[in-house]
Amino acid sequence: MAQCDGVDINSEAQEVSKVTKAVLLAAGRGTRMRELTNELPKPMLQVHGKPVLQHIIEGMRDAGIRDFLIIVGWRAEVVREFFGDGDRFAAQISYVRQVVQDGTGRVVDLAQEFCGADPFLLSYGDILVEPANYVTLASPADDVEAIISVKRNEDVSKGGAVFVNQYFEMIDLREKPQPGEATSPWYNAGVYTFRSSIFYYTARLQRSPRGEFELTDAIRDLARSGKRVQALDLAGDWADVRDPEVLAQLNG
Repeated sequence: MAQCDGVDINSEAQEVSKVTKAVLLAAGRGTRMRELTNELPKPMLQVHGKPVLQHIIEGMRDAGIRDFLIIVGWRAEVVREFFGDGDRFAAQISYVRQVVQDGTGRVVDLAQEFCGADPFLLSYGDILVEPANYVTLASPADDVEAIISVKRNEDVSKGGAVFVNQYFEMIDLREKPQPGEATSPWYNAGVYTFRSSIFYYTARLQRSPRGEFELTDAIRDLARSGKRVQALDLAGDWADVRDPEVLAQLNG
């Protein structure tokens, strides 16, 4: 049974939903990678001889995910030509292009037709996790509306601080808290499970102070609505392939 920082999120008494779809965000150029992404989108940079995106797809596929939607943008043809229809990866892969770069909330909206009423995993295309975590993410209890993955003691000023209650359920999420703001030891690790209710909240997003429609705002609104958003402390190694230094460490 799956454990979540001491909280059993898939007890034998609970019904679980098996997720078979995933949405992967691979539209950005990744400017922090500098010249490395002049010709490649960041998720196509290689770690141990494979694109980061291939590691994600293969890990999810082995957890039972078979149907993928990749949101493409910068150098979209590189992703399409490499993965094709997914047949050689024992998966089905389709694509949607993000034309306007206006935030992660609007990107998720592009997946609504693909997902329909089905639950789905969502991952940023530059996040590497131990593949066993996908099994837990793909098996949410029926009373869980979303799962947000977290890691402890990462620098929350570079991402999101996730606040949890005694049941390890998310109660708040703050993007890049500034010095002096309330914070949390739990860092938003960038892999999620959602039910179709997330589209209700992304459709109602307002622009954030930095002028974007933020997925994290939608997740916060979902949790504040009274729906159960479970946090999952990821097991094993985790990496945000955010810059050349991290890429070099992973390939070292």
